[in-house]
Order: sequence, then structure tokens, then C-alpha cells
Amino acid sequence: MSSENVTSSVPMTPLTTLSDSEDDLARIEEAMHASVITADTYLTEIASHLIVAGGKRLRPVLATVSARIAGSAASDDVVLGGVACELVHLGSLYHDDVMDEADTRRGVETVNAKWGNLQAILAGDFLLSRASEIAASLGVEVAGLLARTIGWLCEGQIEELRHTYDVSRSEESYYASIHGKTASLYGTAARIGGIVAGHDGATVEALTEFGNAYGMVFQIVDDVLDATATEEQLGKPAGHDMVEGVYTLPVLRTVALETPAAAELAELLGSPLDAANQARALAIVRDGDGVESALATAGDFARRAVEACDGFPDSAATDALRSAPAALLATVTSPV
Repeated sequence: MSSENVTSSVPMTPLTTLSDSEDDLARIEEAMHASVITADTYLTEIASHLIVAGGKRLRPVLATVSARIAGSAASDDVVLGGVACELVHLGSLYHDDVMDEADTRRGVETVNAKWGNLQAILAGDFLLSRASEIAASLGVEVAGLLARTIGWLCEGQIEELRHTYDVSRSEESYYASIHGKTASLYGTAARIGGIVAGHDGATVEALTEFGNAYGMVFQIVDDVLDATATEEQLGKPAGHDMVEGVYTLPVLRTVALETPAAAELAELLGSPLDAANQARALAIVRDGDGVESALATAGDFARRAVEACDGFPDSAATDALRSAPAALLATVTSPV
């Protein structure tokens, strides 16, 4: 369960349309590419594969926007802190693709498909090491925070794996998993932006709360898209998570409905799906109330994110933070 569906199908968010974000994005892109250059051109090619493939760089963008809520510019150190978070994310994708035996990512061959599993694992480790090196250059607090976030990511992945094909998976398990795998990196990116920019402690805590809540919205939206969007929108077959035995909030909410269709879905799940059963399972989820219920929960997290901004100074960056959760929700509350 990666957090990539959203980035491929959602338009630019308020976080990436600020008046001076073009400069931030250029600096982020330059730092991303520079971070993986080594004396070994083969390793550089592998490590930069998904960077070259593109992406909205939402984690470093969130770090720079968080730094700018008081009206000042984001320093180069803020950019580096955000890049460290993005490198952790990319490293996790390298590892995810090995575990999922995935062939494509962001419209290109995965590293494991192109170079092999061993190279993909080692390149993912390399990205994590570069992220840690950058964080260490920003001080002990940032280094410790990034290390803890990598731990959260692993905990979230383990929580997901232990409930693979588990139709009785609890919502608490789901929330714990997506906090570790997705939301924690957004919380950390926002927190690093605040720390490096020198914001006071209360502001840093509020930025962290915003990032965590925004990340929860992001992943729930992503999981809804996996069940409702088309293959063309996703860049991969819809219902991939169900095929892999990862039962996300819209699926869990559908199974919990006391209807014949929900009972049929529960019977279908619990083991790998063939194409016919995958199509039927998708149809049940799309036709039931589980998707709407999941989006209502995403709305609760969106409101929590906006409330976290209450104490921030009035600025374009603060406005962008307040607008971002609703813009994310709008991508799935509109017809897909």
C-alpha cells in the first residue's frame, strides 16, 4: 500500500501553487538530484531512477511551506530537511516494489524489474543512508526525528503485513499502519520545516499535528482512489490493494455493512483474487456506502489539520496549509 495513487491523479495543491513556490520547487529538485550523486555512476543511475521519473515532492514542499508561515523565505537547510524526508519515502518505495514484485512505478519500470531485487534493496538502503546523512548535518534533533520516523515507517509496514488477507482487520490496525507508512513522514516534514526555521515550540507542535492529519487524509484518499478510480487514472489496475490482501478503510467499512453484498465481499476476500473475483469485489465496494463512510473519516482528519493552523500568523503559507486538506478531498468527492 504505497502513497502514490494520489500524486499521479491529483492536480497541483495549494501547497505547490504559492506565489514564490517556483523557486522552492527548483531548489528542491536540484537538491534531490544532487543528493544521490556518487562516484559510482551505476549506483547513481539506480538511486536516481525514481527521482528522474518525477513526482510532486509534497514532503519537501510541506517543509518549505511550514518554514514560511511567518512570512520569511525557506532556507537551503529547510529544503535539505524536506529532501531527507522525500529520500526516506523513495527508499521505502524501492523496498515496497520488491515486496510487491511490482513492474512499474510512476510510469516507468521499477528498479527491481530493471536491475533486480538485490540492487533495488541496496539502492533503497542507500537512499535511507543519504537521508540520514542530510538529517545529521541539520543537528541532533532533526537526525533523531528522522531516525524515529524510519522506525515508524517500518512499524506501519509490519502492522500491514501481519494483517494481510485478514478480513477481520480492525480499523485501529489500519490507522496505525497508515500513520507509520504515510502520515508520519508528512508530520516529520512539517516539523523539520518548523524546527529549522526557528519557530517556537508550540508552533512546531501544531505543524506536526497538521502534517500528521494531512498525511492521514492523503492515505485515505489514496485508498479510496484504489477502489474507485480507473486504471488509466491510477497507472495500474484498480483494486490492487485487495489483490495484495491489504484491506483498507473503504473495504473494511464495506465489509462491516450488514447487507448481502457485504457478506459476499467478505466471502470473496481472505485469499488472492482472480480477475473475475477482483472485478466483483470492486463493484461491491463501489456500490456500497463504505467509500462515503471512509471519505467522512478523511473529512474529520482534514478538519483536524485545519484546526492545527489556528494559532499560525496570517500569511500566504498559512492560507495554503488551511486550503490543502479540502483540495485533497475534492479530488475524490468530485466524480471520478
